[in-house]
Amino acid sequence: MYSIVVPIYNEAGSVAELHRRIIAVFETLHEPFEVIFVNDGSTDDTTTQLQSLHPLTIITFRKNFGQTAAIDAGIKQASGDVVVTLDGDLQNPPEEIPKLLRYMTEHNLDVVSGWRKHRHDSLMKRFTSRGANWLRSLFLNDGIHDSGCTLKVYRRHCFQDVDLHGESHRFIPAILKLNGFSVGELAVEHQARTAGR
Repeated sequence: MYSIVVPIYNEAGSVAELHRRIIAVFETLHEPFEVIFVNDGSTDDTTTQLQSLHPLTIITFRKNFGQTAAIDAGIKQASGDVVVTLDGDLQNPPEEIPKLLRYMTEHNLDVVSGWRKHRHDSLMKRFTSRGANWLRSLFLNDGIHDSGCTLKVYRRHCFQDVDLHGESHRFIPAILKLNGFSVGELAVEHQARTAGR
């Protein structure tokens, strides 16, 4: 079974489309799946939008705790053998998920991290992300180009003794590699944001 975990914050303009595309992708895989959206204290119309979507498990935070807390809550709720994470803004196309799953199986990996090789973000965002990735690789040597990409697939057992705090979602591949799990990376499509900010 697959568990798809999506942290959501003020994404009223994209959650319905994202949900529709996730369902379409996983229906083609002909395997059981669940979709978990973690509403991280949204202040726009996201909550109303989420309530109209099915099938969907919703975890709602009373205030904005950040992406790491949302991902951690979703993973703890997940019951699948494989956990998929992606952002709620549609910059990570759900249609890229099957190739990450295939890569995981073909290479017998515990984790496959998406690599936004050709990013559609502002120059400042790409610059700061590149700097953060350089510093992370300097100190952690995890072999990952783009640890900030939320589009990742994990075997559920990786998180048996792992609690995520602060901004540690950016270091999950490094943390898991240090714990002896096998980690790979695959280039994925990245799209410009069409709604929200």
